[in-house]
Amino acid sequence: MLISLIVACAFFMENLDATIIVTAVPRMAESFGITPTRMSLGITAYVLATAASIPASGWLADRIGARNLFCGAIGVFTLASMACGAAPSFLTFIAARILQGTAAAMMSPVGRLVVLRNTDKRDLMRALSTLVWPALFAPVLGPPLGGIITSAASWRWIFYVNLPLGILGMALVLAFIPNQKSTTQTTFDGRGFALMAVALACLTGGLDVLGAREMNLPVGASLLAAAGVTGALAVRHLRAVPNPLVRLQGLRVRTFFVGCVSGGNISRAAVSATPFLLP
Repeated sequence: MLISLIVACAFFMENLDATIIVTAVPRMAESFGITPTRMSLGITAYVLATAASIPASGWLADRIGARNLFCGAIGVFTLASMACGAAPSFLTFIAARILQGTAAAMMSPVGRLVVLRNTDKRDLMRALSTLVWPALFAPVLGPPLGGIITSAASWRWIFYVNLPLGILGMALVLAFIPNQKSTTQTTFDGRGFALMAVALACLTGGLDVLGAREMNLPVGASLLAAAGVTGALAVRHLRAVPNPLVRLQGLRVRTFFVGCVSGGNISRAAVSATPFLLP
């Protein structure tokens, strides 16, 4: 349970940062001298970087150890948060948000892996439920908290608050989580990672473009088409190679497919939309 709580705190920090800037966008745009529409790229860049980097997290955890990767990801996330807060220009801010999103991609799946590897089966449901609540609560808390901090102080403090959380999280991870590695070492599936990263980034970017107030239909449709083509190539590649980056055999289990793909995606899309719709 202690390990679950530590991982849950990291999830809280990660999910909070995904939405905390939603209500701060106008002030941030004014600070950088740009339009709020362009400033919203700070949200998109974070999500794109996370989506593109997640497929590599499992392989890295097996290679360098789940604790080492999880602790390192929290450290990079914290440093990237500080860089976001101190960014002197819009481009610097976007670069820091991309780094932050990449680190977040290593926190979420690796954190779940840590819990699964250190929990008995009889305690698994209780441990996983501990992870769910911060992930659901943080995105809803993010927008009002961002608005309060921006009004009371400065938008930069919405990123500085991650510093004490990150330092505490790293200390707890190093103290209580064992470093487990895979006994079998496989080569990194670079082609699979590239195809999946491009497909996920194009899918996320295309939906973002089509959902914008100033919708650009040709660009959005082109990105979705590119996502479809590269996604199909990625699936064919993952089925053909002996050591794919992601194994697709689990999708043949009906309960897993329903929980994670068909019904799971619909429910997660509805829940995840709330923090963006409410403001």
